[in-house]
Amino acid sequence: MLGLGPSEFAVLRRLDTPEKIQAFLFGLKQNFEPDGDTCRSVRAVLRLRRAHCIEGATLAACALWIHGERPLLLDLQAVHDYDHVVALFRRNGRWGAISKTNGAVLRFRDPVYRTLRELAMSYFHEYCNRLHQKTLRRYSRPFDLRRLDPADWAASKDGNWKLADALDATHHYRLVSPAQARALTRRDPFERRATSRLQYPAPRNSSARGRRKKR
Repeated sequence: MLGLGPSEFAVLRRLDTPEKIQAFLFGLKQNFEPDGDTCRSVRAVLRLRRAHCIEGATLAACALWIHGERPLLLDLQAVHDYDHVVALFRRNGRWGAISKTNGAVLRFRDPVYRTLRELAMSYFHEYCNRLHQKTLRRYSRPFDLRRLDPADWAASKDGNWKLADALDATHHYRLVSPAQARALTRRDPFERRATSRLQYPAPRNSSARGRRKKR
């Protein structure tokens, strides 16, 4: 049904827990998009062994689906910053998240959150742009990948921009009021130094021209 080949399916079949899926994503190199914007399918990620957040989250949700869980994504929207997408899973009635990101703070979340708002807020304090402003503003309803044709997001040779568009169109909930947003502080100098490390160094010619959902 996914349209993946036997070897592609076998890789995902081995990823039978959220922890194994997350470890696999950690092992993928960061997609810095040297040739322009990408929103790669599961097949393309498995072939190239590189991903940014929405690409990693899609692969994670696909692996969860293969193992009988709903393939759910959560979209985190920011201002003056990139959005971020994670794959959702539940254990004992609590939400957790699988995340592909190059930084140190917007990563895996253990399944301890009662609501999606709680989960989204766990990213709030560290979700900052290059000016050290806290930028996270909204989170989406869970987006079920079964709403879309797997030919677009799983088995296509290259992109799945239909998924990015559908995530943007999903209803989002506000995390802070305008008054609260105006009162937010910036990260202090120690926090800036502590969170500046990247898992994969960006190439010298890398730019921030990317379109969206690229944390």
